[in-house]
Amino acid sequence: MYSPPPDLADQQRMRQAFARSAETLGATITGPEVWGWYGRTLSSHVAHPDRGACWLRLLSAPQDKAAGKIWEGNRHAAALFDGHIHKPLLYDTKKSGNDGYTYRAELHQYIAEPIASSSPVLRTDLDPPPEWWDSLRTDLEHVNSVSTDRTAVRQEWVDRTVPRFLDMPGPRITGWTTAHGDLHTANLTSTTPYLLDWEGFGLAPVGYDAAMLLAYSLLVPVFTNRVRNTFPVLKTELGRIAQIIVITELLQSASRGDHPELVPMLRDSAAELA
Repeated sequence: MYSPPPDLADQQRMRQAFARSAETLGATITGPEVWGWYGRTLSSHVAHPDRGACWLRLLSAPQDKAAGKIWEGNRHAAALFDGHIHKPLLYDTKKSGNDGYTYRAELHQYIAEPIASSSPVLRTDLDPPPEWWDSLRTDLEHVNSVSTDRTAVRQEWVDRTVPRFLDMPGPRITGWTTAHGDLHTANLTSTTPYLLDWEGFGLAPVGYDAAMLLAYSLLVPVFTNRVRNTFPVLKTELGRIAQIIVITELLQSASRGDHPELVPMLRDSAAELA
């Protein structure tokens, strides 16, 4: 989905740490490398003598930053959601340190079906069957029902950032719920919608996940119409607030170079919601 880090030394460091982690967990690397956002993670299909086919994911951070929400997200999500929704099980984790960096290796269940899209930004209609949408809605309803003390969105950030990017006051969040936190088609599988990548889950505005899926799909109107029909919360005041917040997040991300092609559609949507 993403490219390796531009620094060849970082690439080599991550590859060596990945190989060490696989050996520590007793796994054999069997697939091509898959890099995460800005090369912060490295993953691959592996074989495990007891678990069989698995997915090994290595997260890297400087030693003084190896903590907090993202660092612990998948482990905390496993404790709350594994076995209750369509989510890859987390089998094992190992933490290690080397050369000023800390690494967390995560051995996950391997889901033998493709992701719904290679990029968070959807570019062509997937046309999933009704059962796909029903499964996704049911799983998100369960996520919403689970209590957590993690936070995905903060009112202080909304107050500060919405005026900067949308020239309107930041809306007051009056309804909170647990959310996946990064719901787009690159974090969903295509046949049955397994929800992947839980590092950012936590409390967010009601309707946040649906608003995120909608915003990342704006280039494909037929898909966004299905999102709206599947998640009626988007047509409520709570859903309007969630959409404004998500649009602000993606505009902020675009200002750093991520998915600039979404900006015109995001601004059009914001104008309709104002």
